[in-house]
Amino acid sequence: MNIFDAHSDLLWKLWKHPKLDEYSDPSLQTPVSALLSGKTKIQCLAIFLPDSVPANVRLEMALVQIQLFHEKIAKYERIKLVKSKADIDSLAMEETGIILTMEGCEPISKNLRLFDIFFQLGVRSFGLTWNWANAFADGALEERNAGLTQWGKKLISIANRNRAWIDVSHLSEKSFWDAISLAAYPIASHSNAHSLCPHPRNLRDDQIKALIDKNGVIGITFVPEFVKGKGTPSIKDILSHIDHVCSLGGERHIGFGSDFDGIDKMIPGLEAHKDYANLIDALECHYSSKQVRRFLYENFITHIPF
Repeated sequence: MNIFDAHSDLLWKLWKHPKLDEYSDPSLQTPVSALLSGKTKIQCLAIFLPDSVPANVRLEMALVQIQLFHEKIAKYERIKLVKSKADIDSLAMEETGIILTMEGCEPISKNLRLFDIFFQLGVRSFGLTWNWANAFADGALEERNAGLTQWGKKLISIANRNRAWIDVSHLSEKSFWDAISLAAYPIASHSNAHSLCPHPRNLRDDQIKALIDKNGVIGITFVPEFVKGKGTPSIKDILSHIDHVCSLGGERHIGFGSDFDGIDKMIPGLEAHKDYANLIDALECHYSSKQVRRFLYENFITHIPF
């Protein structure tokens, strides 16, 4: 079965550790060798900058990560940059498509012309902020829980015109509701159900329903603290989140966003991209083949607007 993974921090990890072997380094959870193993059809790679990066070099560092993609990943013949649904449809059987995403729009700051530049470079999904506040929105861990700024609303308007995804995964609750009312193409690339695991990064039931109503997709993530509040999570707990979203009417709106290479703690049996096979085995014991294909690949594919 094909896999669409909506979130990996491979670019950030290669940027942080430039001596890593992108193809098979054992410290990587999403090495190129895994992407070319035959299962993954589409992998979203995030451009992410930690708060420690000074504001005056954020744009440069974001561009460096895009350049890292071309130098270290796209150099492999069977890796293709995806900018449109047509690009996906044209992938050969043995090829893997990469969608570039932005996890926090700090590199754009208030120069919205930069949105067009990043879009031209292939970025197709924009998360306004990470966990804190920036020029566009408050993040999920920002205590004041404010909403979008005027700059955030303008950026969403530009994204709508370009048929780009707006990623709501890291937004504060107020920012989420502002964004869901404005975004034509919202997704949550890597979030789970708050009612099962009450972490600020997870989505409440009314948020999940609103995302479904806007024809969006939620990428169930493998971040342990987003899967289970106490104790060691298991693949079975991921199935519980899937069941819950399905109970809200989301069977055709569920995908996966692993967050591999952005996490230090992993779920046993789901510790790297190669372990998707274990998840697939569990899914096939619990759901029909048609449902499994939807969760793994088709739901995200059918909701691509670009």
